[in-house]
Amino acid sequence: MSENCFHCGLPVPAGARFPIRYRQQEEAACCAGCQAVANTIIQSGLADYYQHRTEGAARAEALPSAVLEQIKLYDAEELQQSFVHRGDGEEREAALMLEGITCAACIWLNEQHLRQLPGVLSVDINYSTQRARVRWDNSRIQLSSILQAVADIGYRAHPYDAERQEKLQQKERKQALTRLWVAGLSMMQVMMYAVPVYLAPDGDIAPDFLWLLHWASFILTLPVLLYSALPFYRNTWRDLKRGRVGMDTPVTIGILTAFFASFWALIHKYEHGIYFDSVSMFVFLLLGGRYLEGIARRKAGAASESLVKLVPAFAHRLANWPDSRDSHEATVASLRPGDVILIKPGETIPADGAVLDGKSASNESLLTGESRPIAKQPGDALIAGSVNTASPLVMRVEQAGPATRLAGIVRLLDQALSEKPRLAVLADRFASWFVALLLLAAAASYIGWHVIDPDRALWIMVAVLVISCPCALSLATPAALTAASGNLAAQGVLTTRGHALEAMAKITDVVFDKTGTLTHGQMRLRDAQGPLPREQALALAAALEQASEHPLAQAIVAAAEGLALPTLQSAANHPGHGVAGRIDGEEWRLGSAPFIAAWLNQPVTEQTNWHPDCSHVLLANRDGVQACFAIGDSCRDDAAALVRKLRARGLAVHLLSGDGETAVASLAAELGIADWRARAAPEDKLAFVSQLQAQGRRVLMVGDGINDAPVLARADVSIAMGGGTDVARASGDMVLIADQLLLIDQAIAMGRRALTVIRQNLLWAAGYNVVALPLAIAGHVTPWLASLGMALSSLLVVGNALRLTQRKP
Repeated sequence: MSENCFHCGLPVPAGARFPIRYRQQEEAACCAGCQAVANTIIQSGLADYYQHRTEGAARAEALPSAVLEQIKLYDAEELQQSFVHRGDGEEREAALMLEGITCAACIWLNEQHLRQLPGVLSVDINYSTQRARVRWDNSRIQLSSILQAVADIGYRAHPYDAERQEKLQQKERKQALTRLWVAGLSMMQVMMYAVPVYLAPDGDIAPDFLWLLHWASFILTLPVLLYSALPFYRNTWRDLKRGRVGMDTPVTIGILTAFFASFWALIHKYEHGIYFDSVSMFVFLLLGGRYLEGIARRKAGAASESLVKLVPAFAHRLANWPDSRDSHEATVASLRPGDVILIKPGETIPADGAVLDGKSASNESLLTGESRPIAKQPGDALIAGSVNTASPLVMRVEQAGPATRLAGIVRLLDQALSEKPRLAVLADRFASWFVALLLLAAAASYIGWHVIDPDRALWIMVAVLVISCPCALSLATPAALTAASGNLAAQGVLTTRGHALEAMAKITDVVFDKTGTLTHGQMRLRDAQGPLPREQALALAAALEQASEHPLAQAIVAAAEGLALPTLQSAANHPGHGVAGRIDGEEWRLGSAPFIAAWLNQPVTEQTNWHPDCSHVLLANRDGVQACFAIGDSCRDDAAALVRKLRARGLAVHLLSGDGETAVASLAAELGIADWRARAAPEDKLAFVSQLQAQGRRVLMVGDGINDAPVLARADVSIAMGGGTDVARASGDMVLIADQLLLIDQAIAMGRRALTVIRQNLLWAAGYNVVALPLAIAGHVTPWLASLGMALSSLLVVGNALRLTQRKP
């Protein structure tokens, strides 16, 4: 082992042991900080750094012991209950907020670094909200190790807390605004000194006074260089430590080159090489552009943030319910299944559960898209994040914290916003190559102009560096996807996969499941006819069926809700046939046609052409059949309108179902779907979709059941009904939370709008660079104009994406 630190080259203190494993041999480090940084570099596949470097790196500072102890506390099970979601076995998932994220390059750096940690299963970071979704194997790596790994590369990560995130963002906004204010004040003062120099003819200003103006400009530019431009330096240093060039690298080179070249000219009294005004101006313009971009980015991610902030911090726990209604304040994080809590009018429901006492209504619009308050009474379900609007409610907690439906929605939305579709991956890959080519182009322009006109060479190189920074190119896709996904989430369509919107814009065929998708998936009274008035017949039938759990009986009881039911006596159940009883002294029977015919001892004709897809239930007394009820799964109210809209868009519509041929044919005829398949098993559905794809078709699959999960995963893009099974929702690329079918058409329209905006953004970003770079190389663009062009290009891209947040009628 060497006597000097392998990483920084300083002497290793006596007795210190911080070994570094490098290429099959052990090297010494002087401290834990150098050991951690060296291990990070080696484990990230950048070990060649140590072979090609010309001098030792700067000594790394280890995290303070207090911070390390705080990080280790996050491994405690009781602390993780409030923000860590438990998966199968030892799998864990947590939302983390990141400090120090300033651009898309920071996202790439953190993702690549964390994915290389053993035990980390996936890392997805949302650029708009700066929130990371990390999954790991708890038997192989602890959360504290993940948090420390983030700190090793110069960032900080904390378990996500909406209030803390808001405070952090406010702090960052204040810092950004202060840097912008300093740069703006400096720019105005420097321009006051520069304008007379530019406008006055040679010799009009006395030499002593002229150089006094230049020195004043130098002093006023120092705050810009040393304070306002710090974010650019930090980002560049992080990129360089990782062996790559990022989007701030050319900006930093441009700022420092322009300043020190002007300083050199000032010292040597070379009048035509002093451009402190350009330095202060393009730092101000760059910071201004990023500040406005940050505002737009937060607006684009507002939908997902509004979901996160729905759950309150405190709840009223009833410790001695039902003996006492005395409540005490408890944190929502401490709630457990089985707890009883009081929800006052106007308060947000903090957990999923059921009403124990009280009658009220809840507003679930942000979760389901339903704007009207929904009536709640004992036994009804309550959803975390909805608002109690009328009267106090007592509820029993069934799911709390990360197990609530709202938490699941937020996880899916984070996953969708952080996954990168093909267009975003290509744009990021192109942007990283473009930065390297840009640096070469800047060097070539300097060499070329140094031969042609040495006085202009430096400033042309600075303009080339600044004007073509590919920020707009990297923002083009994520800004549009975040805005579009947030818009759909607010309406009740949750995007759970990053590619969904891009694929939605290109579909040619829509394949529907029947039960639970185009229909409600439960038995309902479809029609009634007979000698008795409808309400009287329903009241008699419901009185006979009110104690039965049979689906047909429940459909009749539900249809008679609100009617006054007569008193039933001598009730008798005949399983598989029907029910019998006496009402007002008269004997009645309700059941199948053979059951009624046997009782009446005469044939009963069943109308097979009347609602052939339904089950028929007859109500009779000794005088004969008094009413016939058609009970079946009813079509959703908006199904027909959706099919018409899809066909108007030129899409082919198909119906696949495992139900019998009569029921499927009847629904297809009702909705105007020409292509349908009955008695389709899961493998039949999968084969049908695969056959369409083999013909070059792009398929959207809509389903809700466990048997739909394989075909939902196989389709180019899929939508799962929000009321469907967990397996179906996990397999779908989008989830229809509100179960409103017409939202599918809006999702298709949004996908097409989003793809159009992405293409416009990419075309603008690429076109801008194609036009701006030659102009800068040709010497037609000054540095301050280059910074203005760069800022405006990023703002245009984000502004164009924000059009997707607007709802179209």
